[in-house]
Amino acid sequence: MQLLKDRIRAEGRVLPGNIIKVDGFLNHRVDTKLMREMAKEFGRLFDLTGLTAVLTVEASGIALGAICAEEFGVPLIFAKKAKSDNIEGGLYQSEIFSYTYKKKVTLLMSSQWLGPKDKVLIIDDFLANGEALRGLVDIVRQAGATLLGLGIAIEKGFQGGGDRLRAQGENVQSLAIIERADENGIVFRDEP
Repeated sequence: MQLLKDRIRAEGRVLPGNIIKVDGFLNHRVDTKLMREMAKEFGRLFDLTGLTAVLTVEASGIALGAICAEEFGVPLIFAKKAKSDNIEGGLYQSEIFSYTYKKKVTLLMSSQWLGPKDKVLIIDDFLANGEALRGLVDIVRQAGATLLGLGIAIEKGFQGGGDRLRAQGENVQSLAIIERADENGIVFRDEP
């Protein structure tokens, strides 16, 4: 998606540790107009026939997930990274290793919000090693729901998570895949 790539080039910064900083428009300060265009692009990329929910993980996936859910006319569900007193009943759980926090995390979601009749689109802001998405796919499978695909704003292609998910047969569609990011700038996968 050229609009997103242009914003990454104009405002994105590369930090040590392969961190791509885009918090001025994606995951701290949110450009809702850009996110609306991203939602429309996901609507074009996926067959959303029968979609019943958008699923993401807290916290930075929620903004994009909410706009997508509103665009598609379905609820947003997000997996939590910590158990709270207001989660009751059965739980779907999946252990992941968080790239951002450098530790094991258990994704949690109440089983009352997802079941075998659901058709789900997973949405997230970033894909690096793919652990958060692997955990969300696991939760969809535990629920017996149908996974329509995984829509990602920015994929760090050089970390291989997206390629691993695709090799497992998942329909992963990323709006911008960064192949290289260093002091010389950002290079997207589809560029020479």
